[in-house]
Amino acid sequence: MDLATVLALHDRDLREGARPDGPGARVERTGGVVRQVADEHGWNVVLWSDLDETDADAAIAEQIAYFTGLGRDFEWKLYGHDLPTDLGQRLTAAGFTPEPQETLMVGEITELTLDAQLPDGIRLLPVTDRAAVDLVADVHEKAFGTDSTRLRAHLLAQLAAHPDTVVAVLALAGDEPVSAARMELVPGTRFAGLWGGGTVEEWRGRGIYRALVAHRARIAADRGYRYLQVDASDQSRPILERLGLAALTTTTPYVYEP
Repeated sequence: MDLATVLALHDRDLREGARPDGPGARVERTGGVVRQVADEHGWNVVLWSDLDETDADAAIAEQIAYFTGLGRDFEWKLYGHDLPTDLGQRLTAAGFTPEPQETLMVGEITELTLDAQLPDGIRLLPVTDRAAVDLVADVHEKAFGTDSTRLRAHLLAQLAAHPDTVVAVLALAGDEPVSAARMELVPGTRFAGLWGGGTVEEWRGRGIYRALVAHRARIAADRGYRYLQVDASDQSRPILERLGLAALTTTTPYVYEP
């Protein structure tokens, strides 16, 4: 896998040529910025930018004014190869707060190690209805310690309007949900994105996360996708590397709250 070529393809398909993520969202290009605009339950985010030292500050101010006018917080998703090189410092100076940095990892599905099996006593449940979505949200809150209101609304809307673009799954120990994950399938591209993989603390270290990655990868392959893409935390990166995914660049969410 030529990493530079795959990174360029990722930027072209998933950032510059982004499609709306969720019902009711829209993607707009304004100047050198591509942004997603959603309602209060969706993700409002700057997805891609083509800026330099001469126009970066004006573009930042324009996005702040736009989303503040809508009364919504938003995220500027900054990648390690974005220009200008001090864009993160400019965002911080404008009032954004950086969240923990992650690593953009990509793997060609046919080259990955997908033989991971669930540990004994664990079974998978496809997420197709409101009750299962509620369990996903509960696992998310326990695993990450963050509010899952937006995730719950987004997943319910996506399953109702575009069920072919999302695969969500729960791992159960008996009837107890212990891990959950989802996969976003982007029609017209070669990328399937892995998101939200989280295991409650007392069940970590048993191979559940690895098995859920392999499970979703097999589904993506069956549906004709070539690459898996993950924004990996420091905890998940070593597992993904062992499966065969490679680091392309970093990504850092910069959040602005009006």
